Amino acid sequence: MPATSGEARPRWSSGFCPMPGASPNVLTVDVEEWFHICGVGGPLAPEHWAALPSRVVATTDRLLDLLDRVGVRATFFVLGYVADRHPHLVERIWKAGHEIGSHGYMHERVYSLTVETFEADLDRSLRAIAACGAPAVVGFRAPEWSINDRSLWALPVLARRGFHFDSSMAPMRVVGNPSYSRAPHQRETAAGTIVECPPAVARRFGQDVPFGGGWGLRMSGPRAVLRDLDARARAGEVSVFWVHPWEIDDDPPVVRLPAAKHFAHYFRLNRFAARLEAILRGATFGPLGPVARQWRR
Repeated sequence: MPATSGEARPRWSSGFCPMPGASPNVLTVDVEEWFHICGVGGPLAPEHWAALPSRVVATTDRLLDLLDRVGVRATFFVLGYVADRHPHLVERIWKAGHEIGSHGYMHERVYSLTVETFEADLDRSLRAIAACGAPAVVGFRAPEWSINDRSLWALPVLARRGFHFDSSMAPMRVVGNPSYSRAPHQRETAAGTIVECPPAVARRFGQDVPFGGGWGLRMSGPRAVLRDLDARARAGEVSVFWVHPWEIDDDPPVVRLPAAKHFAHYFRLNRFAARLEAILRGATFGPLGPVARQWRR
C-alpha cells in the first residue's frame, strides 16, 4: 500500500512550524513496564507479569516531572495493560496537558496477530484508556514498530476506528523497511485516510539506525543530537523522538536477554535522564497530534 502521491511537506525556516502548537521536533513516550519486551518468553512471558515488580508509576512520574521542568508537552502512547492497573497515572498524564495515544493492550507485535485479534487488543486498550477519563484517542503506535509489510492490513482497522494518525512504520531494516517514507504522509486505506508519522532515523554504520530514540539516541551526546536536530529542522524535516519510562530508572531490573535485545534494552541507560533533559532544554519539542494534523486533508 504505497503512500499517496505528492507528499508535500510544509516549508519551515529556523526550525519552527507555522501551525500553533506544532513543532518539527516531536517527543513521544511509550508507557509500558520494563518487562514489556516483544518476543521474549520464560520469566518475562505474560503469565508471569503479575509476579514481576512494577516500576512504571515511579518512572513515569519522574519523566512527567522532567517534562514539567523543561516545559515540554508530549504524546504518551499508553499500553492498555498499564491503564487498567494504574488509572491515576494515566489521569496525571492527560491532566498535565499531554496527548494520549494507544500502544495496544498486551504489547504484542501487530504482525503476529490476525485482524480479529488485533481489533480485540485495540478495542480493549481504548476501553482501558477511556476508563481513566482521558480525551478521545486518535493516535496509535504499535509495539516494536510492528506495522510493516506483513501487517499493512492494520491501517484500515485504525482508520475505521477513528484514528487520525499512526506512528508505527519504521524506515529501518529488521523492524520495518528502509524504503518507507521518513516524512509524515497520508496513506489511503479502504476505510479512509490515516497520517503515518515515522520515527526519526539516521544513516550510520552504512545503514539506517534509530536517531530519535532507543540505543541510537542513548549512544549520542546531547550536543551531537542538538546539532543534527537543528540541521534537520532547517531542512524542513520532522523528527519524531520516542522514549520509555524504564529508560530513566535509576536502578533498572536486569534480566538475561538474547544479545541483541540486551543491547537494545540496556545500552547506555546510565544517566540517560540527564542527557535527555539537556536535549529537551536545547531544542523546541511538542506532541505529535498537531504535526499530524498538517498532513491530514
